[in-house]
Amino acid sequence: MSLRINAVVPDFEAQTSQGPIQFHEWIGDSWAILFSHPKDFTPVCTTEFGAVATLSAEWKKRDTKVIGVSVDGVEDHKRWADDITRYSGSDVDFPIIADEGLKVSKLFDMLPEDAYLPDGRTPADSATVRSVFIIGPDKQLKLSMTYPMTVGRNFAEILRALDALQATVKHGVATPADWTVGQGVIIPPSVSDDDAKQKFGEFDAVLPYLRKTSLK
Repeated sequence: MSLRINAVVPDFEAQTSQGPIQFHEWIGDSWAILFSHPKDFTPVCTTEFGAVATLSAEWKKRDTKVIGVSVDGVEDHKRWADDITRYSGSDVDFPIIADEGLKVSKLFDMLPEDAYLPDGRTPADSATVRSVFIIGPDKQLKLSMTYPMTVGRNFAEILRALDALQATVKHGVATPADWTVGQGVIIPPSVSDDDAKQKFGEFDAVLPYLRKTSLK
């Protein structure tokens, strides 16, 4: 299936490094981030898992669950977690989905339906399993991004995007380029000036269609 913004993400059962899960049930009423990797014991992915582990307190602060997925088995995941901890100095306190059968990778449109893992495979055989999906408590896809194997993901940007998504949902606003928490936000064009004044107070009409205000 092809996933689009605001579509409900697939539900599935899977084995993970922390036991079996039903995905929608696991998300519960939280936000969630599913991030994928083409293979365990690979250098770029090890640094990325380390970055996610180091940000554990930040995910919790935002009521967000994180979960990895890689097309290897549970025992490989558990052994790999030791390397990730050794690299990052942080415990891997989130589950890693075992996707040996490629079910999750195909459900999230990271691999075509006819994809399979050949004997003696390399990470190149699952190179497109390199995506991040931010999912809301309503189980809808809020953001997705895909990176090549050679470029490590910027998890500070993923954290910033999560902050922006949560702010827009909570306050009914939009955020400008490079926005971070505490900066001005954009009043949607669908909100009249009178309603904007009632809801936000004063605002700056930079252009007829671009009005900025501060969140109180």
